[in-house]
Amino acid sequence: MTTTSWRTAIVRQVTRVGQHLVMLRLELPETAPSVQQLPGQHFVVRLTAPDGYTASRSYSVSSSPGEALIELCVERLDDGEVSGYLYDIVQPGDEIEVRGPIGGWFVWDGQTPAVAIGGGTGVVPLVAMARYADELGTPELLRLAVSGRSAADLPYYDELLGRGATVALTALTGRRLGATDLEPLLDGTDVAFICGSARFAESMSQLLVSLNYPASAIRIERFGPS
Repeated sequence: MTTTSWRTAIVRQVTRVGQHLVMLRLELPETAPSVQQLPGQHFVVRLTAPDGYTASRSYSVSSSPGEALIELCVERLDDGEVSGYLYDIVQPGDEIEVRGPIGGWFVWDGQTPAVAIGGGTGVVPLVAMARYADELGTPELLRLAVSGRSAADLPYYDELLGRGATVALTALTGRRLGATDLEPLLDGTDVAFICGSARFAESMSQLLVSLNYPASAIRIERFGPS
C-alpha cells in the first residue's frame, strides 16, 4: 500500500470551533509505519455522492507523527462542497475516504532549527511541527509567528499562545506581522516555513528576504479555495 492509495478512515472525534472551523480526528486502521505522516504533510479527503459524483480537497495535518489518530483542521467555506459536509454533517463513527500522507517539500525533520510563519488556517501544519518538537523534546528548535483576524478565527489560538508564538490579530489592532516581530526569531535558524494565502505567503517571503534571510532556505505552502 502506498500513500497514493485511497483508504477508508473512521471519524473518531469531531470538534466544531465557532462558525467556521472543525477538527476531525481520524483512525486509519490500515496505516503502517512506512506511511506515517510527517509534520507539514496533508491528506486529501474525497466524498462520493450516490450518483457517483466525487469532490475532493486537501487538508493539512495538525497531529504529530506519534499520535494514534490523524487530526485535520477544516475551514468551512460558504460554497465549499467538501468543507460544508465535513462541518455540517460528519459525526463520530462515520467513514470517509482519504489519501495520504502527501508532501515532502514543506516538511520539518524535527532536528533543524526553524522559524514557522502562518496566516489563518495556514497555522495548521505549524501546529503539527510544534507538537512534533514536543514529542522529540526539542521545542527550542522551532520558533512560531502567526496571524489571524481574531482569536476566534485563528485555529489553535490558545495552543499557539501557550507555546510562546508571536501572534498578530489584525481585526482587533490592525497590526500585521512585521520586521520587528520576525527579525528576533530568525537568528540561528536554518530554514523558514511560511504557510497561508498566496498574498500572505508572498508578503512574508519578501519580508524575510528584506531581512537578509536566504531565499534558498524559505519553504512556502500556499492555499486558497478550490
